[in-house]
Amino acid sequence: MELRWLEDFIALARTRHFSRAADEQNVTQPTFSRRIKLLEEEMGTTLINRQTLPLSLTPAGEEFLALCEQTTERVRMTRERITRLNEAQSRRLLLAAPQSLLSHFLTDWLEEMGQPPLQPYLRATGWLAADYFQALERGECDLAICYWTKGRTPLELDMTAFEHRVIGAERLVPVSIPDDAGQPRFTLPGEKRAPQPLIAYHARGLMQAAIEDHLARQPKACHFNVLTESIQSSNVKELVCLGHGLGWLPERVARDALTAGRLVRAGPSQWDIFLQVRLYRHREAHQSGLETFWSSLDEAAV
Repeated sequence: MELRWLEDFIALARTRHFSRAADEQNVTQPTFSRRIKLLEEEMGTTLINRQTLPLSLTPAGEEFLALCEQTTERVRMTRERITRLNEAQSRRLLLAAPQSLLSHFLTDWLEEMGQPPLQPYLRATGWLAADYFQALERGECDLAICYWTKGRTPLELDMTAFEHRVIGAERLVPVSIPDDAGQPRFTLPGEKRAPQPLIAYHARGLMQAAIEDHLARQPKACHFNVLTESIQSSNVKELVCLGHGLGWLPERVARDALTAGRLVRAGPSQWDIFLQVRLYRHREAHQSGLETFWSSLDEAAV
């Protein structure tokens, strides 16, 4: 049984005339009559009394008419709700971000921005830096939030197709669990004959590239024994908190543990690494919702 058959029956019940009902439904009378007949066959009973002028409904037809009206009204209302949902969804922008920014930055920033129509793209939480820009290139997401270095970029990425806005700042701080005296169990810079165990980031990620670039510019070399590499700072934090070694964490991620004394700094401020929080878009992405939101960023910065 098709929905249009129910609509046909409602039209026939209202007009009490096959030709007029067929005109309302934009079909020929033979086609309309055939559909009503199929409807009666489907219901297993006669719904129309064709012996009266004008046509009338049988008792079964009256009962069936109520069902038709209820069903078509519910379908109409559902269609309207779906249309509104689709319209709202079409205005939402997919935002890719690493897990640490989703957990420790995004909520506060969205509140400052007045809750713009951004939807986190959760598949991105395990991506490396290059993955965000490939996704923007493919249109898989509309925006991407990334940590970025203030100076030169230590990764070989072609950024000509993208534009960005700086929306925040972060600092990577080296941390360790404390010893019994409250001092770091593992400290920078370590010694060549006694390298410090390091919980590192993925070698192709921006975090590790920024750390290595910063260390290369220090007057004194660090000596590490890399125990493992991780994409997410939450994994680095967990292993550091378990006492396996030292690691660099975004200050927002480490703040609670530092305040509670579960972690302590593993070295003075010379080992801190200052980062920007950047929001990127593809230059050739021009959907209206994205343009409106991007303009709002410029207005907020004024």
